[in-house]
Amino acid sequence: DEIYLAPDPDREGEIIAWHVEQAIEKADKKHGEIHRITYNEITKKAVEEAINNPHAVDMKMVSAQQARRVLDRWVGYEVSPILWRKIQKGLSAGRVQSVALKIICDREEEIRAFKPQEYWTIDGLFKQHGADFQAQLAQIDKKKPEIGTKEQADALIKELDRASYKISSIEDKQRSRSPLAPFMTSTLQQAAYNTYGFSVKKTMQLAQNLYEGVPLDDGSPVALITYMRTDSLKLSDTALGQARSYIQQKIGKDYLPAQANVYERKGKAVAAQEAHEAIRPIDIEITPDFVRRFVEADQAKLYELIWKRTVASQMKPALYAQRTVNIQGVPKSTQLAHEFLFRVTGSTLIFDGFLKVYNAADEDEKDEGKVVIPKELKANDPCDLNKILPKQHFTQPPPRFTEASLVKELEKEGIGRPSTYATILNTIRARAYTTLDAKKRFVPSELGMTVSKMLTEHLPKIMNVKFTAEMEEYLDKIAEGDIQRDQLLRNFHAEFERELDAFRGEAKRPTEKTDITCPLCHKGKLLIRFGKSGSFLGCERYPECSFTSNFKRDEAGNLELVKTTAPEILDIMCELCGKPLRKLIGKFGPFIACTGYPECKFIHQEKAPFKCPLDGGEVVKRRWRGGSFWGCSNYPKCNFAIFGDIEETHCPRCNSPYLIKKVAKDGSVILQCGNKMCGYQQTTSPDGEITEKTIVQPSAVAKAAKAKTAKKAEAAQPKKTVKKEVKESSKAKPKKK
Repeated sequence: DEIYLAPDPDREGEIIAWHVEQAIEKADKKHGEIHRITYNEITKKAVEEAINNPHAVDMKMVSAQQARRVLDRWVGYEVSPILWRKIQKGLSAGRVQSVALKIICDREEEIRAFKPQEYWTIDGLFKQHGADFQAQLAQIDKKKPEIGTKEQADALIKELDRASYKISSIEDKQRSRSPLAPFMTSTLQQAAYNTYGFSVKKTMQLAQNLYEGVPLDDGSPVALITYMRTDSLKLSDTALGQARSYIQQKIGKDYLPAQANVYERKGKAVAAQEAHEAIRPIDIEITPDFVRRFVEADQAKLYELIWKRTVASQMKPALYAQRTVNIQGVPKSTQLAHEFLFRVTGSTLIFDGFLKVYNAADEDEKDEGKVVIPKELKANDPCDLNKILPKQHFTQPPPRFTEASLVKELEKEGIGRPSTYATILNTIRARAYTTLDAKKRFVPSELGMTVSKMLTEHLPKIMNVKFTAEMEEYLDKIAEGDIQRDQLLRNFHAEFERELDAFRGEAKRPTEKTDITCPLCHKGKLLIRFGKSGSFLGCERYPECSFTSNFKRDEAGNLELVKTTAPEILDIMCELCGKPLRKLIGKFGPFIACTGYPECKFIHQEKAPFKCPLDGGEVVKRRWRGGSFWGCSNYPKCNFAIFGDIEETHCPRCNSPYLIKKVAKDGSVILQCGNKMCGYQQTTSPDGEITEKTIVQPSAVAKAAKAKTAKKAEAAQPKKTVKKEVKESSKAKPKKK
């Protein structure tokens, strides 16, 4: 009688509701009344309130999502084929993805162009009334010291030695440190990365599991957190009441502020996602210690992070006693031209406040309690400079982006949405535009740098960071009804099409000229080119000079030629021509082939010790982009395949000639029978413990049962040819009465 549509309360959810509504109306003209309902938490109260307050689908939000979809498809569908034609197949461009890549590439350009500069700092070891303390030179003649060389530092040290010192002032005050706001999507991703090293993709998958529900003590799934794709910092009245009650009863009245802490986004609120609540536990009483007993370790870690952040956000600030000591250096004689000021600041925690619950590694503000200042110090009393500690430093280039810092940058620039961050990061890695270094920081590949430069040159508007952020605001305005969808699309497409036409007409393939002279002809310069196997260096005088070479870059971005090693000749002879075989590296990795190529095209294939169970052919090892597998040599006539290593051991249950060997993430070795109807599995843990069990394969069982039923049905039916013969014979010989 009534139909309720309840996808997520955002633009994506609104258009899903609209599509479902359209499908229902098309399928059944006599359908019941359709309602749109929204809620931010999976609780009985929230769902009942939503059902009691239904509304129609918001067509303004639908239009905003349609506009986003059209913009993204225009850029992706129109630009990607040009990249395929000009560089190599398999590449892609995106309205947001390409801008994120540009941010990474621009940072790499900054790092390569960076020139480190030397500078020095000077600390002094002082003593007063028997107490020792250390302070740093903060001012010379009331100005910040600029010490650029060792000579300048040495000259300054001589002057410091000839000055007399006293403590000019001691300032004591209290400093408060406020709790952080509850999590929204981007801050959760950053905190999970900084605290546990979780990738953005992993964080969102774990949060999805917690949102959908996990089995607890009675075995039934329980939703643990609210919706995890949100830009909002708001907490519902229910959540505030739960948190304040828990703090008062379990943590202490001293930690509860007089009123609930309220948080707001800095700058313009994001209307498309503000309908959501902040990410929080649905029930504060479900503590991390309780949840940890029933869920996976990583799920428990993420839930604990969300739970602690939510509770801490409603607690009092932490208080520090902060002391600042200023030491004044006065010239002993008129020969000294400068006055000096040394300064040291230290803090002591006097009330932990929210830190009692939450002090995670993602804090930007670090604890200053490491500096200890003696209590015996007195202002206006002289002190002795016992030792001067000069230290040399060099300025550092800006750091490469991690997943956490890139998400923070995208959020700061207003690029993308919480639901798109994980997809953006995965895409720029999947297209080989970037790699990760040893510290899990994004490093753009030669391909990524080339694609970014090409798009920036030919499509400057869509690659402009500010334009991309403005487009997000325009989409919000469509959702608010301030501008029309088609008006925005027409304005964008007019200029985009002009830039695109010029880009299509550019016939030249992208190359980057280097300052390296060709080592073969000694005339031309080497160019960075792109082929099917990736980037390489080639002489600009090609085809007159055919020199090519692989290369690599050092930290400063300088190119180094990589010498190609000669193929290793093996003692194995070719089965066809009798020449020795050699090891080569191809598109899908190493392989063994005949040295007589191209006359002899024999490629050695590793064979399994058993025949194909389907047609009796050889089972050989093959390679593809996803790795290696075993398959029948009669492919494509036979599609038998094994994904995994083969263990030459008979199955103890069905006597199959092999077991499939796989290694789990925890180091366990799993041996599984290749016969899906058997299901035998043996697991050897890292400790050496062996367990055996039978894995039920529903799909295989169902398939076999279906085949058996079909066979029985076929056998039960009479043959068509017999019917025909009977029919013809009945015509020839009429029945006797």
